Parts: sequence; C-alpha cells; structure tokens
Amino acid sequence: MRTIRGPALFIAQFINADPKLSTLDGICEWAAGLGFKALQVPTFFSHIFDVKKAAESQAYVDDFLGVLAKHGLELTELTSQRQGQLLAVHPAFDLTQDGMAPAEMRGNPAARQAWAEEQLKLTATASKRLGIDRMVTFSGSLLWPYLYPYPPVPQELVSAGFAELAKRWKPVLDHCEDQGVDICYELHPTEDLHDGSTFERFLDVTGNHQRVKLLYDPSHFLLQHVDYIGFIDLYADYIRAFHVKDAEFVKSARTGVYGGYNDWTGRAGRFRSPGDGQIDFKTIFSRLTGLGYNGWATLEWECCFKNKYDGAREGRQFISDHIIAVTETAFDAKMRATLDEQTVNTILGIGR
Repeated sequence: MRTIRGPALFIAQFINADPKLSTLDGICEWAAGLGFKALQVPTFFSHIFDVKKAAESQAYVDDFLGVLAKHGLELTELTSQRQGQLLAVHPAFDLTQDGMAPAEMRGNPAARQAWAEEQLKLTATASKRLGIDRMVTFSGSLLWPYLYPYPPVPQELVSAGFAELAKRWKPVLDHCEDQGVDICYELHPTEDLHDGSTFERFLDVTGNHQRVKLLYDPSHFLLQHVDYIGFIDLYADYIRAFHVKDAEFVKSARTGVYGGYNDWTGRAGRFRSPGDGQIDFKTIFSRLTGLGYNGWATLEWECCFKNKYDGAREGRQFISDHIIAVTETAFDAKMRATLDEQTVNTILGIGR
C-alpha cells in the first residue's frame, strides 16, 4: 500500500478564465492559495507551457519548474489530449476536429496527423526533461461512427481500424520507450479507446507495448454503465494517473446514454463537481490505495451546474478528505505470535 499523492489540479479548464489566470505565475498563485499541491499541465496553451521549447531547452524547463516551486507546487504530468485526438480522425469529423489544429494545418488531414505525432513525441521528450515518467492523452478515433451500427459493423472493419490506430501510435510509443515515459490513455467516449474491451484490443495490436498505460477517470465509466470499481481490480497494473471527476446518470423517459444531441444539462448523463454526483469515491480511494496506486489524485472540473471557482475550492477539500494516509503497522501486529516448527506441529496434530 501507499498513500495517494494530492490534491492536484488539471488546469486546462481554468487557463484564461480571468486575467489572473492567463499566466503561469497567476495560475500557480491561485491554485496554491486554494491548497493544491501540484498541477497537471496541458500542452495546448503555449503561453502557459511551450512543449517545443521544453523539449529543446533545459533552461526553459528549469524556469518553468522554478515558477511552480516558488508557489510550493509540483508537476504531476503533461497532457496532450487534443494532439492525441488529432492523431486519428475519421474523415466524417475532419471539419469539426480541424479547429483544434494550428491554422496552417487545417484542411490538410495528412499534415494535421504529422503535426499531432510530432507534438506527442515532444511531450514525451519534455516530460523526461521535467523529470516525470508519464504523460496523458486521448487515443483518437477511426471507428466511432460505427459504435452502434445497423446493420452490424463488419469485424474486418474493426480489425483494420485498430491495426491502423496501432500503426499511428507505434512511432510515438517507441519514442516514449526511448524517453522512459509511459502514455496514460484517458478512456473517453468518442475515442477508440473508451472502455476496458477497447483498451485490451489496443494492447493486443501494439504487442502489449510496455508504455501503454491508463488514466483512470470514473466519470466516463459511470456514464457508460461500466463497473468502475471492478475496472480498478482488472487494470490496476496499468493505472498511472487518476482524474477525480464526478458524474450522474438520471434515468429519463426522453433521452439516454447517447444524450439526444442535448447540451450537458439536458442529458441523462452529465458531469458534476466531486461529491455532487453518484460516484463512490470513498471506495475508489480505498481500492487504489490498497492496490498500491503510485500517482496523484487530480481534480478535473467539468461540472454542468457549478461554477469552476467553487468547483476548484470544494474539489481540493474533497480530495484531501478522501486521501488515506496508510498505516505503517497492522493494528493486531503485536498479537501475532511467532511459533517454532515443533509447536506448529503440536497445534496441528502433525506427527502424532
């Protein structure tokens, strides 16, 4: 067992929310003031963290870490969800996904894919410079349009989709191997890797690449009606990052899992601030602690009702209240006798 580290904050949803949060120093001062101990930092806001500079310059990395240290903060991981999503885009989504790519890449899927691959490699290199051994991303998707098809999707199509996904990720995974950095895939609807079954498929087509790991976010599992506690038992060896994000599924006569094209407040399933939803975090923290999870508990705020500032303040306290400082000794350790072989045999009636 080990004590989970935290509380940490994923800052993507807070960057530029107000003038104070438009600089790294401002975000650090604000987060530290709330009591956070670390930040999870996205690589798609270059004015906060420039991943290319970080991959190339130790001086830049030292300055970045110096700003965090000035406020008593650590770095949990770098995240590259947008770049991961752009590594594999089905043609049906080309135009809607283009907005996440640099302007010069838009309208050119091949150039966008090459840019995403380079960005992911830079994230791994920057992570190594920063002294961290894991990064977070999405898988991208070539198969999402065929999630719930009629007539049934040909299995050859599914196999080809996963083979191509592995082909696109293999150079990134191999680069991560060279850098000593794990890729923690956030299993997320709209990505080809969205549950345990799809994760296992990906493991298989990558030859069980040792850098393929997981970010555990129970909110995505609750909304898919996946057993999010049992998931920990199945995949504990792969879980290297953890988002504390709550969710609820309120059964409706009007809409269901797929949301009916409504915004978040109109869906049956929606994200909530920690403690406001239905997820059993007490059991999650206990299970992760007992299985030796070696990482941070990181707040990701995406509540459809509560404002982000209250969500951050309350979320920090929520995580602090759930972290279990592990005991160093069993409560009954002093009552456990040590017996010699002869006494053991006598008790068991052996050799009579």
